[in-house]
Amino acid sequence: MSRIQATFAALQAAGRKALIPYVTAGFPFADITPALMHGMVEAGVDVIELGVPFSDPMADGPVIQKAGEKALAMGVGMAQVLDMVRSFRQRNQTTPVVLMGYANPVERYEQQRGKGAFARDAAEAGVDGLLIVDYPPEECEQFASELRSHGIDLIFLLAPTSTDERIQEVARVASGYVYYVSLKGVTGSGALDTAAVQAMLPRIRQHVKIPVGVGFGIRDAATAQAIGRVADAVVIGSRLIQLIEDQPHEKVVGITVDFLRSIRKALDA
Repeated sequence: MSRIQATFAALQAAGRKALIPYVTAGFPFADITPALMHGMVEAGVDVIELGVPFSDPMADGPVIQKAGEKALAMGVGMAQVLDMVRSFRQRNQTTPVVLMGYANPVERYEQQRGKGAFARDAAEAGVDGLLIVDYPPEECEQFASELRSHGIDLIFLLAPTSTDERIQEVARVASGYVYYVSLKGVTGSGALDTAAVQAMLPRIRQHVKIPVGVGFGIRDAATAQAIGRVADAVVIGSRLIQLIEDQPHEKVVGITVDFLRSIRKALDA
C-alpha cells in the first residue's frame, strides 16, 4: 500500500477529509520549501502537492505563473525539487508528497540522465505521486506502469467538461486519487459553484473507485468546508501562494501554518 493509499484509508476510517495544499517549489524563497512542508504537516495537512516550476504552465492562472517564474529565476528545476523532497524526508517518512507540473521538466530530466531516471530518482527522493497536467491517460500507460513499479501513483485531472468516456479512461490508469478541477479555466479563476461540484461527483464516482479531490477556486474555510462535505479531499493552492508571495522569509511558514490550521478546523467541524 502506497503512502497515499494508507493516508486516505486512515482518513476514511476516521471519517475525515484530506487537506492537500499546493505550493510552488522554491517559492517565495529558494531555500524555504522543506521548512514550509514541515509547517504544513504541523498545521494538519494530509498530502502535500509541490509544484514543479515551468516556463509555460498552461493550466495555471497569473498567481501560480508568477510563483513559477520567480522560482525558475532562482534556479529551481526538477533536480532541485527532488532535493527538497529528500530534505523533507530526513524528518518526515509518513506524509505523502505529490509533484504537480508539466511533461517538459520530466522529459528533460530523462534526456539529461537517461530513460527511467525520473521514476528511479523520484522514488529514491521520497516522492509518492505525480500529476502531469499535459499527459492524457491514453498516452501514458507505460509511464504509469513504470511509476507504479517504483511505488509512485500517477494522478489525473478531470474537469466539468469531462465526458463519461474520458472519466473511464482516467479510471483505468489513475492511482492514488483523482483531482477534479471545479472550474472551467485556470487556477485561481472564477467563483466556485459548489452545487455543480456536488452534481458532478456522483458521475465521477460511477467509474472512479479511488478518492476524488477537488481544487481550483477554494479560497477560505467556508468553501473548503462546503467542498469537504462532498469530496474526499480539498486542494488549495492559489490563495496560499497569494498569502505568502510578498512576505519576508521569517514570516512565510507562520502565515502558512495559521491559514492551513483554519482550513483544517473547518474541514473537521
